[in-house]
Amino acid sequence: MTVPYASDPQSSRGRLHAEEESTFRSPFQRDRDRIIHASAFRRLKHKTQVFIEHEGDYFRTRLTHSIEVAQVARTVATALGLNSELTEAVALAHDLGHPPFGHTGEEALNVLMAPYGGFDHNAQAIRIVTSLERHYAEWDGLNLTWETLEGLAKHNGPVTGEVPYALAAYNARHDLELNTHASAEAQVAALSDDIAYSHHDLHDGLRAELFSTDELAELPILRDCFVEVDRRYPGLNYYRRRHEALRRFFGILVEDVITLARRTLADLDPQSVDDVRHAGRMVIRFSDGLWKDLKVIRKFLFARMYRAPAVVEMRAEVTRVIHDLFPLYMARPEELPKQWRKDVAEASDEVALARIVADYIAGMTDRFAIQSHTRLCGGSVQARGVLERDR
Repeated sequence: MTVPYASDPQSSRGRLHAEEESTFRSPFQRDRDRIIHASAFRRLKHKTQVFIEHEGDYFRTRLTHSIEVAQVARTVATALGLNSELTEAVALAHDLGHPPFGHTGEEALNVLMAPYGGFDHNAQAIRIVTSLERHYAEWDGLNLTWETLEGLAKHNGPVTGEVPYALAAYNARHDLELNTHASAEAQVAALSDDIAYSHHDLHDGLRAELFSTDELAELPILRDCFVEVDRRYPGLNYYRRRHEALRRFFGILVEDVITLARRTLADLDPQSVDDVRHAGRMVIRFSDGLWKDLKVIRKFLFARMYRAPAVVEMRAEVTRVIHDLFPLYMARPEELPKQWRKDVAEASDEVALARIVADYIAGMTDRFAIQSHTRLCGGSVQARGVLERDR
């Protein structure tokens, strides 16, 4: 049963380009389907989550991460009486703008694009779904509803200060009200991202042997999870034991969000989705106690996983890939594929060319970026060391 502050597809603010609605799919379901069929969504299969995509078949990629986020988001949205189709659409699309090599690739592109307006993966997701996906006869992009675009733009809160160029360009055409919060559905998608990676990065770090199960069992929240597993299943197999503990950890995060959201929304008593947008605060968040414990776990992950020597070494190599490719394409735009050359011919200045080059590189998969670098620059990037143990 939905609540009065749930986003109603029948009351959608519509699409930039008017089109006939489907006879059997709601506008938000249609958005979700278009995202799933987008080229950028498929390419997430070969983009980094933490480990470079070719380093092991068992590690999460950006695609499997997005699917896990959508699963959490559907669960939370349903429990809160929100629109699960809008929530899922935002969850599935939230990482479309990530370049190859995850946040490392984003940092490299942002440095290179600093003279031309910078690079931000959230804003790039908007650019992809409103411009760069070019399959439809009547418009560029996916022509998503205002609510889905708002969710992509503001799922982490109001956009304040300098607005990234990719977002500013679209917002000038279609006002997404960047100074307000997003719908509760978009906020659920954002926190589901935090839940998903907090959970699966522990799995992947264990598989890569960057830390041990015993070390995890000493961390807040996880300590109680392991105690409960040992109580219920004494002598359990090593791998099943850690899976059961992490499964409980996952459940604790989800239940905390749902419990606090119900209390927050009951106190706020919003009567419409606009009441949520103008609440002046996020209505979907972790409780203070759990957030304090979760920060300890994230600090552990940062030190032992995100900045592990093997990961840092690979970060340096893939940063070099981006730093080599960008100036090469700027100097030799004829190296871009045929379908990009019309845009290059119409580029009015160096800034416009830089944005085309950034769009092209950001759309690359890990493997294609490495292959392009090898072909054009003679470089090579090899997976090795601890990350090869699961082969």
